[in-house]
Amino acid sequence: MTRLRSLALALLALLVALPASTVGAQMSLNGAGATFPAPLYTKWFNEYAARTGTQINYQAIGSGGGIKAVTDRTVDFGASDGIMTAEQNAAAPGMLHIPTVSGAVAVTYNVPGMESGLKITPAALASIFLGEVTKWDDSIIADQNPGMMLPNQDIIVVHRSDSSGTTFIFTNYLSKVSPSWQQQVGASTAVNWPTGLGGQGNSGVANEVKQNPGSIAYVELAYARQNAIPVSDVQHASGVFVAPTLESTTAAAEGVALPDDMKVMLTNSPNPTAYPIVGFTWLLVRQQQDGAKGQAVVDMLNWALNDGQAYAAELDYAPLSPGARDKALVLVQSITY
Repeated sequence: MTRLRSLALALLALLVALPASTVGAQMSLNGAGATFPAPLYTKWFNEYAARTGTQINYQAIGSGGGIKAVTDRTVDFGASDGIMTAEQNAAAPGMLHIPTVSGAVAVTYNVPGMESGLKITPAALASIFLGEVTKWDDSIIADQNPGMMLPNQDIIVVHRSDSSGTTFIFTNYLSKVSPSWQQQVGASTAVNWPTGLGGQGNSGVANEVKQNPGSIAYVELAYARQNAIPVSDVQHASGVFVAPTLESTTAAAEGVALPDDMKVMLTNSPNPTAYPIVGFTWLLVRQQQDGAKGQAVVDMLNWALNDGQAYAAELDYAPLSPGARDKALVLVQSITY
């Protein structure tokens, strides 16, 4: 008995002596989904591993892929910029939508001689992506940009080819501001595009814009800045033109009622200082988790909603407002394991 006790004490002493990172390294999590927050998640998960030893492997395969992966239980969490549909929820009951940050979907373009300053209205944007406006010097664009030398050049529309939460945000906005878009195309993570070229992920769309003079597209703001492609100001419902910035992204959540489940779109915000094409991005987590993995998921979420928020602004994402963060933390607290 004394020998067993001595062995137990020796084992305990060995465990205590091990660095925290060595113990934590035994735990790993797998996630997949949205490309929209991928630059931030890469930063987060590297920082989190360095602090805790928990390795988080995240694959940016698009929101649709993330929803499928977490539904099929091939990952520990999914990521999406679009709210799951009723059909998707039925296939994955008990799935929580935990918002992490909000981000702007920028309207990017590549027009020789126009490196900045483009202004675009909701009507023009919808008409371009419907394939109804096909030249850069069309009056619907030129009237809002006096003094700019708009070329008589074909407009090349670029959109996502994969199932995408960025597409969900963009088409949700167009559906709110254009009855024609709502009737003909609608809002979804994947739609039947009336015109244009497809790009895989936000990075793929950004590359297509860089390679195709005359192109226009929508990408998460961080990708536009990383690729040094210009972004346009978009007209707010109040009539003012607003640039996609950290401040105008944050403003989009102000004046919007936040439900307890945090399944809410921020597009076309009533706040006149808000950039109109903004959305939350969510981590998708089952409310009922298993054992140690469940504890690891909860620990990661708590870190992301607290310490992790400090990394958002430097990568062009807006941290959660205090009210949004509090509601997100309540959702995390509801997870059982």
